[in-house]
Amino acid sequence: MSEDYLARIGTLIRDARRHKSMTQNELALALGTSQSAVARIEQGKQNLSLEMLARIGECLDSEFVSLGHSGAQHLRIVGGTKLSGAIDVKTSKNAAVALLCASLLNRGRTTLRNLARIEEVNRILEVLTSIGVKARWLPDSNDLELVPPARLDLAGIDVDAARRTRTVIMFLGPLLHEYPEFQLPYAGGCDLGTRTVEPHMSALRPFGLNVTAHSGFYEARVDGDVTPGRPIVLTERGDTVTENALLAAARHEGVTVIRNASPNYMVQDLCFFLEKLGVRIEGIGSTTLTVHGRREIDMDVEYSPSEDPIEAMSLLAAAVVTESEITIRRVPIEFLEIELAQLELMGMKYDITQEYRSANGHTRLVDLTTIPGPLVAPTDKIHPMPFPGLNIDNLPFFAIIAACAEGTTMIHDWVYENRAIYLTELTKVGARVQLLDPHRVMIEGPTRWRATEVICPPALRPAVVILLAMLAAPGTSVLRNVYVINRGYEELAERLNALGATIETFRDI
Repeated sequence: MSEDYLARIGTLIRDARRHKSMTQNELALALGTSQSAVARIEQGKQNLSLEMLARIGECLDSEFVSLGHSGAQHLRIVGGTKLSGAIDVKTSKNAAVALLCASLLNRGRTTLRNLARIEEVNRILEVLTSIGVKARWLPDSNDLELVPPARLDLAGIDVDAARRTRTVIMFLGPLLHEYPEFQLPYAGGCDLGTRTVEPHMSALRPFGLNVTAHSGFYEARVDGDVTPGRPIVLTERGDTVTENALLAAARHEGVTVIRNASPNYMVQDLCFFLEKLGVRIEGIGSTTLTVHGRREIDMDVEYSPSEDPIEAMSLLAAAVVTESEITIRRVPIEFLEIELAQLELMGMKYDITQEYRSANGHTRLVDLTTIPGPLVAPTDKIHPMPFPGLNIDNLPFFAIIAACAEGTTMIHDWVYENRAIYLTELTKVGARVQLLDPHRVMIEGPTRWRATEVICPPALRPAVVILLAMLAAPGTSVLRNVYVINRGYEELAERLNALGATIETFRDI
């Protein structure tokens, strides 16, 4: 390996070790080597074999530094015990990915504070660094620094990484102001069925963007003479569609009105970040956004995304399914009020503190303590709606909550045609789930949970639902191939273990 590669690998190993809160000596003991050898490795002064890289990757559980994992990562869960204690909600996954894309608007340095270090973020970072963006995690922190090159190298884009995340479609908004022609790989991500990109295209055509699909790539052409002449009415009140329109409007030198915009949490975080870049936005939190863009953005900026309401709901569901009293700190209450109102109708009790502000200065937070008690099925079906309705990503957690309640509950997932089907996997851990059609399931509770072995569903939230159900099942369960969970949650197993769970990470030999 060249000295440059050794130095880069050494930095990745150092950052991964610090992220695992390990000392050099602890890593040395795990590897069967000396502390001075680890120090040389991190300084880029030690030649490394593929075997050693694989061993380091296993010790640090980091795909950044492993070139030879022996197989997929699995979880072994010993269930049937109650949880206790307190846990902080991490910052938002969906805000993080939007902010990473938004950093492409800025010619200056962007520092994102307390960012979620998850696989989805890793994939986007791989894409960003492949086109020339310098990215580094600041020492002993979850703070990420991004510095763009004078000119992006789009020809060098990491196609494999780009195709493992749908987020790459949000590169369209920032890039259309820079290039008359460019291409992006098809987007991937969770397997949730066909999701048309046409709403994105109709939102961006007023900025002169035309996209055709050809040979696995989006071929983009931009007519610089076309600018929004009237308000942009989104055909879908989608989060990423709204974000893409905002990213395009941010560098349109003029006023852009976006109607039928999503006012959801990640969109608000993006708006607050764009305001830090000097873009004035009226109507944040509403369905009409008025954006006063800037042709050039070149400034050093810092921003802290707000906490993740979906993770907060995950932890709430963990408490319900294990009949536990836990305190969930830093809950973004304004994005969980409908969910909590629904849970109160089902009989759930909880205590909350006075509100305080997130580090972004805007989002309202509380600390919430769950109070175990019997639940009853709701009279009406549970279904999602655009914010301020029940969040589509929180709907799967009502499946395991309904499985704990007395009576029959209908869950109607009208957005995704596959995700309701994945909820039938709960039958393997003892739940009584009847699939009515690709969008609706009936769940009868309460449930006698049982331990089992399940292959992780390919969609993030249903996968976490299975994991949480296994926490309630007496005995030892195995959840196989949990990469999809790592896409959206940072060290979820370790954090649940801190509450009293018993979850072991392992790989096949």
